[in-house]
Amino acid sequence: MIIHTRPELTTERIDEIKQTITDNPEMGRSKISQNICEKWNWRTPAGYKDIACRDMLRKLERNGIIKLPPAKNRSRTSSKKKSIKHLAHENKPITNALTDLLPLRVEIINGGMALNEFKSLIDQYHYLKFDRAIGENMKYMIYERGGEPVACMLFGSAAWSCADRDKYIGWDKTQRKENLMYITANTRFLILPGVSVPYLASHILSIITKRISKDWEGKYGHCLYAMETYVDKSRYRGVCYRAANWVHVGRTTGRGRDGGHHNAIIPEKDVYIYPLAKKFKKKLAAQERAEVTNEL
Repeated sequence: MIIHTRPELTTERIDEIKQTITDNPEMGRSKISQNICEKWNWRTPAGYKDIACRDMLRKLERNGIIKLPPAKNRSRTSSKKKSIKHLAHENKPITNALTDLLPLRVEIINGGMALNEFKSLIDQYHYLKFDRAIGENMKYMIYERGGEPVACMLFGSAAWSCADRDKYIGWDKTQRKENLMYITANTRFLILPGVSVPYLASHILSIITKRISKDWEGKYGHCLYAMETYVDKSRYRGVCYRAANWVHVGRTTGRGRDGGHHNAIIPEKDVYIYPLAKKFKKKLAAQERAEVTNEL
């Protein structure tokens, strides 16, 4: 069975990691990670989840559970977080009617100066700042028809556990582990300062919902069946998501992305879901699947 999401760390799996390290003293951390991915078949259609595996191994070492060989190259995660350079830009007020900005242009951001600009804008103006995107993710910049940027959007891995979301979908833990990769979370949505255009945010959401699954399949080799987002109710009311037909399915417990960490209390958030495929609940709850074209 292909394991798409982080495997459950049973005693047997931890013993297997330790044995791999002991039996292969010549292996560096990258080779160990690749070996573990291969043994567990931890992968997506695009390849083994080597980066996610290395993050897991580092966490196990920090908790004193395993002992990895010394790092050959200094890891970004083991050093102080690299600061994001805040780039100067024109903060031009845009207060037109939405029709004056159409058609909007959406660009996928992968690297280069566009990525630096994307990070800079989110880090300066989003209350959560920019954090490195681990695993599968999609970055969008949205421009009005004159070429001025008006918004940034970041999509990444879905929350490992969310009681109200999981109840709404109707999957069990096994189905969730197998199919979590078919959901993405909208983790950042920034309308740039100075941009005050009624209905702009919900219009952007409508554009993205029509294209994100194909964009994801082009980048990672598999489609998406749903999107989720978590709205801090102490700051926002989720108006644009409701206007774009996202479904409010409940509220978080305030324990963080991975759940179960009772001391990691964060603000409660409203949970919204947007289906990207017909019978998306049935597809997300499938035990074994043949890849299905997602269409509405």
